[in-house]
Formats: sequence, C-alpha cells, structure tokens
Amino acid sequence: MAAALGLTESEVASRIAAAEADGTILGYSAVVDRLKAGQRGVTALIEVRIQPERDGGFDRLARRISKFDQVRECFLMSGGYDLAVIVEGKDLLDVATFVAEKLSTLGGVLSTATRFQLKAYKEGGFLANSGGDEERLPVSP
Repeated sequence: MAAALGLTESEVASRIAAAEADGTILGYSAVVDRLKAGQRGVTALIEVRIQPERDGGFDRLARRISKFDQVRECFLMSGGYDLAVIVEGKDLLDVATFVAEKLSTLGGVLSTATRFQLKAYKEGGFLANSGGDEERLPVSP
C-alpha cells in the first residue's frame, strides 16, 4: 500500500491506526467460499416493513434488529419495504424460527418476506464458486 500511495510504511500504518481509532475502519473480514469451507448453513434476505417512529424514524427499530446474532447486515431501503435484513442460520427452520419468534414479534414490525439464497455467484466483490471457468464476457461497441 505504501508504494501505491507514495508514502512510507510507517505513514500508512499510522493512517490505518487513526482510521481504526476514529471508526472509519469498522473491521476486517475474509471472503470465504462457504462450499469449499464445508459450511452448510443458509442465508436469507428478509424484506421488512416497519412503522416509523415520531422523532426517530426507522433508526431505533433498525438498530434493535441489527443487534440480533443471526443478523449479518441491515440496510434502510427505498421502494416497497423499509429494511433489507441479511440473516444466517444453520438451516431453514433456524431462520424461520428467528423470523417467527424474534423479528415478527417486535413492536413496529408490520410485515416480513423471507427469500433464501440458493447459490452465490459473487460475494464481497469476489466471484464465487467459479470452478476455474474463466470465460470472459463479450464486449460490444
């Protein structure tokens, strides 16, 4: 990184440390091919409609939903639903139980629609499960 930025290694280390300290860098994670790693859990996208609160909008309930261990990501969305909640579970029943017993029972949650991930083609900016097939897409003018 230092060479690419034209800085010394210590300058880059200092900038990274500062970004970690002030919360600019939230954390680090590896992008793992779950099939190759032998992970057989399920991932679901749950569309959630919620009742906005006076003086708080969607934030308080969205933060509350985000705190559940099953929740990997939570986004405020435009369109037909308010939150996109990405959850992981050990199986379909695990996710269904989370929706029925935890998410749907929260005050302010109006409705949910759960969609299960069947196959990943790209995750975290990386192509997944490519199987060594390096076919390029055609380029047209």
